Amino acid sequence: MHFPYLSFMTFFPLVGMLIIGLMPSHRADCIKKVALFTTLPPLVAAIGLLMHFDKANAGLQLFEGPYAWIPAFHIQYYMGVDGLSLVMLLLTALVCPICILASWGIEKSPKGYFALFLLLDSAMMGVFSSLDFFLFYVFWEVMLLPMYFLIGIWGGPRREYAAVKFFLYTLLGSVLMLLVMLAFYFYSDGNTFNLVTLANQQTHLGPLKGEHFRHLCWLGLFIGFAIKIPAFPFHTWLPDAHVEAPTAISVILAAVLLKMGIYGILRICYPILPDATVHFGTLMAVIGVINIVYGALCAMAQKDFKKLIAYSSISHMGFCLLGMSSFTPEGLNGTVLQMFNHGTITAQLFLLVGVIYDRAHHRDLEGFGGMAQIMPRYSAMTAFAFFAALGLPGLSGFVSEVLCFLGGFRSFPIITVISVSGVVLTAAYMLWTYQRVFLGQVNEKYKAFSDITARELTTLIPLVIIVVVLGVYPSYILDLMNPTLVALGKTLTDLKIAGL
Repeated sequence: MHFPYLSFMTFFPLVGMLIIGLMPSHRADCIKKVALFTTLPPLVAAIGLLMHFDKANAGLQLFEGPYAWIPAFHIQYYMGVDGLSLVMLLLTALVCPICILASWGIEKSPKGYFALFLLLDSAMMGVFSSLDFFLFYVFWEVMLLPMYFLIGIWGGPRREYAAVKFFLYTLLGSVLMLLVMLAFYFYSDGNTFNLVTLANQQTHLGPLKGEHFRHLCWLGLFIGFAIKIPAFPFHTWLPDAHVEAPTAISVILAAVLLKMGIYGILRICYPILPDATVHFGTLMAVIGVINIVYGALCAMAQKDFKKLIAYSSISHMGFCLLGMSSFTPEGLNGTVLQMFNHGTITAQLFLLVGVIYDRAHHRDLEGFGGMAQIMPRYSAMTAFAFFAALGLPGLSGFVSEVLCFLGGFRSFPIITVISVSGVVLTAAYMLWTYQRVFLGQVNEKYKAFSDITARELTTLIPLVIIVVVLGVYPSYILDLMNPTLVALGKTLTDLKIAGL
């Protein structure tokens, strides 16, 4: 009997949420400390999970359950982890304490802010741990509530619009997911929500009604998950949400929540609907290249620093779509590694935007200039993050993008060649942005700005270390997930070869 790492990581944040709920509102400093210390035990548990994880095992392990939850409808409390979910749990556990530190300046209703953040933390852990579709769906929906209020109450001038737009888009995806979940339940053997059982049942000639029905289920799930990625043309909610959200919420949105769309496709669509996945593989690749090129071009056109990073996220998530659509070991490993790397790199970028916004109270790229002379340490950190984002060799982003291209080229050579232009476009808008903000003549209005503080550096340094380590030695993460992803891709590749 092993320690219930997954349940602990999922529900411990709710303990901190309850404690904060009982604290007086005027004890803001204590509330922040409770929130910070609440996110640290799940990080320790994630390290324990990593130590007990058998990386040679391609299947799920460290199970908790299945325990009967609602027996009348075969709904179970069932958790487990494999190479795919372990990587995302590690990322979530790492980013949450950083976001709490980045939220230290929150003055408006800190009690509500930090309580909602811990609820969001709990829901994210639950999504990555769940092996019952109903349980997965509950955690997926719980995430919607705190994100809506965190954007709508603590966001920028257009926060209500951004929050409602986020809510409606995500709710649409949730409704489609619910319909497919019910279809799985009623047309599976034994009426089950168990994802492991469903995956074992659904071969390309499995019990789910018929080919057209399975294709329809796949499209419903894909749209629901594509909204979260966000994939073109379901992406328009993201720039508004990022621009209006507080810095830490932009970080958690980019680093973790966007990855849930890719995770959902890999966890549910690939093993349960393999024939439909192969059928729509080209569609995923085409959407991926659109994301890469269109997102990069939109980023280049932005004058708002934060919106530029938001469109950059859309572009970089396209690499995940391209890699996963190849069904090759290189492409799938590149996809999940890109999910992790994008989480650490984009978290840095949004934190750095927050640093300059806290001082200048605007994000207009044309309004700066010469900041390298005023804030040299800040400028150096930003240069590092920019080079990591554009895929400089020796940093983590390079490895994951190359793997996505290697996998993509084997399946879609023309699409992949077009996608490579995204690397050039990323370099163009990143370097142009750095030139406008940090080089050239100093803007006299900002000469009194203080350089980056110790607290701000504390949020960035762990991410910097990870980007360097995985850039030099990516095998540490690849070894964890490779057996799982090779096994996942083999079935799809076999179906593709067979022409099914």
